[in-house]
Amino acid sequence: MLERQAHGAHAPEHQGPVVIALVDYGAGNLTSVRKALAALGASVWTPTVPGELARAHGIIVPGVGHFDSTRGLTADWRAAISATVADGTPLLGICVGLQWLFEGSTEAPDVAGLGVFKGTCFIFTGSESARLKVPHVGWNSLTMPRATRLMAGVAPGTQVYFTHSYAAPVVDETAAVCEYGTAFSAAVERDRVSAVQFHPEKSGPSGLHILGNWLRDAR
Repeated sequence: MLERQAHGAHAPEHQGPVVIALVDYGAGNLTSVRKALAALGASVWTPTVPGELARAHGIIVPGVGHFDSTRGLTADWRAAISATVADGTPLLGICVGLQWLFEGSTEAPDVAGLGVFKGTCFIFTGSESARLKVPHVGWNSLTMPRATRLMAGVAPGTQVYFTHSYAAPVVDETAAVCEYGTAFSAAVERDRVSAVQFHPEKSGPSGLHILGNWLRDAR
């Protein structure tokens, strides 16, 4: 589990473009994330071994599809991510990357999450009236229960793009809530660890704004 950083701790300022490690464990298309980060002026690379994470100004763990794919984040990757973040490097999870930061998911009960946040991810149950379809795909609105760096400047009701069947519970560290039959964590933040269930790279200007908030923290 990641060590908690002191409140208000910040990574040192960097000269030149911020360098982001985009972790590829075989769980989705990274191209749109790379393009969004490049549009915001970040330099992005995909590390091939865990030891390379030490040179990153920020780490992103993306992911789409089944929680079982997080098996690809083997013990050496988990240890390197935890150690790098404990040293002050910000971490951002996207979609399945958010779910991986919880203790696990009923989608793959034998696969442990990183356990930064308490709770188990659950499946949307759908609705007999068919008004609530699973997966949850499309635009939906956010509410912010508290002020966070990640969601700074994001107005209540802002629409972002989701595609998922499983979701994380609302916890003390929830930074944004969405409703789809039930309330779930659309974003979480604790110290240097943040994550979003939606796809900021596919959420237009609002998504780029949220990514920009995170990149400023990485600087």
